[in-house]
Amino acid sequence: MNQQLAGFAPAPVATRMENHGHHMVKVAMQTGNDLYARVGSMVAYEGFVQYEPNPPAVRQVAREWMTGEGAPLMKCSGDGLLYLADYGADVVVINLAGDSLSVNGTNLLAFDASLQWGVERVKGMAKFAGQGLWNIKISGQGWVALTSRGTPIVVDCGRGEDETYVDPDALIAWSPNLKVKGKRSFKAGSLIGRGSGEAYQMGFSGEGIVVVQPSEDSTDRLRARG
Repeated sequence: MNQQLAGFAPAPVATRMENHGHHMVKVAMQTGNDLYARVGSMVAYEGFVQYEPNPPAVRQVAREWMTGEGAPLMKCSGDGLLYLADYGADVVVINLAGDSLSVNGTNLLAFDASLQWGVERVKGMAKFAGQGLWNIKISGQGWVALTSRGTPIVVDCGRGEDETYVDPDALIAWSPNLKVKGKRSFKAGSLIGRGSGEAYQMGFSGEGIVVVQPSEDSTDRLRARG
């Protein structure tokens, strides 16, 4: 039996954060190199790892992010191996090397606590959603793990002159330097998204990438603030 299960054993640690299969991320924890992770995402760990739900640094930032709820992040610290997942969603691991990424909060699984992060208003979308839409901007040197409902596609917006349009319900992340605008469509309600009637898309242009998941079923998308 052990031989039959050997193929599912984790590979030797090669880096701070890496995939174990498509639906789980393995994080090599070290004292002083803390991690923020989505509350409830821990599925296993080895060694000594402690968890602090809704730490002060998260509460301060989350006042703009959440309304009447605790921030869905916990601080992880200690030494060992930490395994994270989110209901079987695909996990995408990114190493930011001084780069920035604007992430839909519901697709944010984990990130190094040393990274700079905060809530930002999505420019160009206020007239389409009341007071506007909000995202989480992460930048600096460190690792980020995102979730996707299925294998995502990464669109390079700088490859052509045409703008890239995305259903907000399928949007995971994008380069913050991209220009963003909204587009309304009254006839595409039955073709785009899961709603009916009026629909809108987000248009991106410039040099950068857009990460899109093949699903529109998540109920907690970019938050509209009224």
